[in-house]
Amino acid sequence: MQKILDEFENSQKELIHVLHRVQAKFGYLPPEAISEISRHLKITESEIYGVLTFYSAFSLEPRGKHTVTVCMGTACHVRGGPKVLEEFERRLEIEAGNTTQDKQFTLETVACLGCCAIGPVVVVDDDYHAQATISKVEPILEKYKKEKKNDQN
Repeated sequence: MQKILDEFENSQKELIHVLHRVQAKFGYLPPEAISEISRHLKITESEIYGVLTFYSAFSLEPRGKHTVTVCMGTACHVRGGPKVLEEFERRLEIEAGNTTQDKQFTLETVACLGCCAIGPVVVVDDDYHAQATISKVEPILEKYKKEKKNDQN
């Protein structure tokens, strides 16, 4: 942590940058890190939590290796987005907003990804999966589960 903090001035204007760096290192923002950031930048922890809860890019909970984002915007919704989300929830055995026990997947929703013409859209990490359907959920997940198996070999 100290190595990261040493990269930044002791100034409130550095807060967002520090938060991004710490989250990149740990995968989320642990309470101990927030306390250290508070001391380093000379701002209160409540000010930091105010920023953390305002911006959805920050996480206070450990996240999975892979982030599955299901678009719930109007175009995706009318084309079956809710059913696709339900299938991800069923197969991962979690509800949106949570992480699987093995820390492999975090499932979340977003109001709109801005690619309405190809909806419903699912994004896993940086990979876009267009015209998602219930039958495409398992193959999408298998691709990332195989990566885990390959990493173990």
